[in-house]
Amino acid sequence: MKKILFINFGGLGDEILFLPAIKSMKDKYQDSKITLCLEKRSKTIKDMAPFIDDVICASIKEKGIKKYIEILKMLFRVWQKDYDMVISSGKSPLIAILLFLTGIKTRVGYKTHNSKTNKLLTHAVELNENQYAAKMYHDLVKPLGASDYCDPHIELEDKETSLEPNIINEGFIAIHPGVSKMSLAKNIYKCPEVDFWVDLIEKIAERKKKVILLGGPDDKEIIAEISNKTDKFINMFGKTKNIIDLVKIISLSDKFICVDSAPMHIGVALGKELIAFFGPTNEKKLIPEKDIFHVVTSNINCRPCLWHIRQESCKDKGCIKPNINDVLKYI
Repeated sequence: MKKILFINFGGLGDEILFLPAIKSMKDKYQDSKITLCLEKRSKTIKDMAPFIDDVICASIKEKGIKKYIEILKMLFRVWQKDYDMVISSGKSPLIAILLFLTGIKTRVGYKTHNSKTNKLLTHAVELNENQYAAKMYHDLVKPLGASDYCDPHIELEDKETSLEPNIINEGFIAIHPGVSKMSLAKNIYKCPEVDFWVDLIEKIAERKKKVILLGGPDDKEIIAEISNKTDKFINMFGKTKNIIDLVKIISLSDKFICVDSAPMHIGVALGKELIAFFGPTNEKKLIPEKDIFHVVTSNINCRPCLWHIRQESCKDKGCIKPNINDVLKYI
C-alpha cells in the first residue's frame, strides 16, 4: 500500500475524531503516503497531524449543479494519483458509489441498508454509532489489520507561533465560548447565554485566576457581548493568527473551558484537562470517558436529543442552561 486515500467530510472536530483511523494505517504501512479528502474549512488538520502528507479539498456542501461539479473535480484529482486503497466515513449508500467511481482497487466503507451498493465495496464494515465517534471511525480500519485504537492525538513539535511570550507564560484558564456559524445557521444551539459566561469569568477572577478568552472569526459577536459586560479577562480574539496559535494557548492553559465544538476536540487531542458543556448533543459519542475530561450538562431529562430524535435545537433550549457551580467545582 504505497498510497492511501481517506475521505471524511465534516468540520475540524470531525477530522480530529478521524485521526486514530489514519494514524493506525500509517503505523501499519509506514512508508505509505496518506492523503485526506475533506472540506476546505477543515484543511488545517494537516498542520496538526504530520502523518497526513496531502489534502484534497472538496466543497460538497454546495447546492445544485455546483455540488456535482465539486465531486467531479475531486474525482479528477484522485484519478491522477493512482491510489492503492480508499477508506471513507459516511453512512449513505452513495459513498460506495463514490468509492467505486474512484477506480481504486481496495475500497473500504460502512455497510448500509442497500445491499446493491454494499457490493461496490471490497470491505463493508458494520456501523456502530453507539460509541465514541473516534472508535466508530477506527472500526473502518480494523479489517485491514491496523494497529490498536488510541484516542485522538495532535502534535505541536517544531510548530512556530506568533504569540507574545509574556501573554502565555503564566498559569491561566482558557475559555472558548462559541461554536461555528454553520451550527447556528442550522438552528443548532450548544452555547450558554452571554450572562452565564460573564458570571463565570468574574467568579474565576475572584479566585485570583487569570482568564484568557479565545475565539475565531465565527465568535466575534459573542466575545463582543461578553466584553461589553466584563473586563476580567485577557482578550485573545483576533490575536491568534492561525490554528497553531489557538492550539498553543490551549496546550499551555491550566484548564480549558468550552462547549461541544472543534476547540473541545483539540483539547481532547492535547490531553488537556477540560470542562465541556453539552446541551442537545450526546457526550458519550463525542468525548472519551476520562478523569481529566469533565462534562457539564443541564439537569433536564430530554437531552441528548440531537440527530437521533431531532435535526435542530428545540425552542425551549433548556439543555444549554447549566448551573455555574457545576463548573466552579472543577476550578
